[in-house]
Amino acid sequence: MQVEVFDHTKQMAAAAAHAGAEALRTVIQRDGKAAVVFASAASQIEILDALLDAEGIDWSKVTAFHLDEYVGLPAEHPASFRKFLRDRVLARLPELAEFHFIEGDAPDVDTEARRVGKIIQGVSVAVGFIGIGENGHLAFNDPPADFDTDEPFLIVKLDEACRRQQIGEGWFPTLEDVPESAISMSIRRILKCRTLIITVPDARKAQAVRRAVEGAVGPMCPASILQNHADARLFLDEGSASLLGLCE
Repeated sequence: MQVEVFDHTKQMAAAAAHAGAEALRTVIQRDGKAAVVFASAASQIEILDALLDAEGIDWSKVTAFHLDEYVGLPAEHPASFRKFLRDRVLARLPELAEFHFIEGDAPDVDTEARRVGKIIQGVSVAVGFIGIGENGHLAFNDPPADFDTDEPFLIVKLDEACRRQQIGEGWFPTLEDVPESAISMSIRRILKCRTLIITVPDARKAQAVRRAVEGAVGPMCPASILQNHADARLFLDEGSASLLGLCE
């Protein structure tokens, strides 16, 4: 895992967007198309803005996938990840070849997980734009995460630390308002992305970052599995990198 630290969040986001754009352009030039995975979180706002401003990406040749979504939350709820991505990505890129959203309020979420899993099965994803949670989660794979399943999407229970993070970021007013489960891309499916651009700002994530980068690989810190990925690039600001040995 390659780690890059920047003085300011805006610099971090710009560098991450540049790296992601370069990877996308390379794959499109070589293969004539590319697939990407987008996360939906406060940590992704600045990188998405910078990425969508990047020049030379033929978005009409790009198919997008949705990393995770709350179970039972309507698509137009302010905290819905579909709304986040439709407002911040699809509204600016109507020319996208396709965008495969997870319908978290589908009548049967198990069927929905299988549906999106079937679509992504066999797809070579060029770039995954993701983050790391305060509890070390990847997507909504909270600890202890399932490192073994080959299913592309899972129904997962959200732990209290994850749910409280959503309150802290302003998505929900109370713990009772935060859904208790989600449809999430699995760890193994995330690791199949050819390149992973991981953007993690803010000192509140410093402990998770230290465990992910310097700790042992294991399911109690799901993001630690990124140490085993061939092209994982972690972009940090001073706050999120503050507990790393390289910052001492």
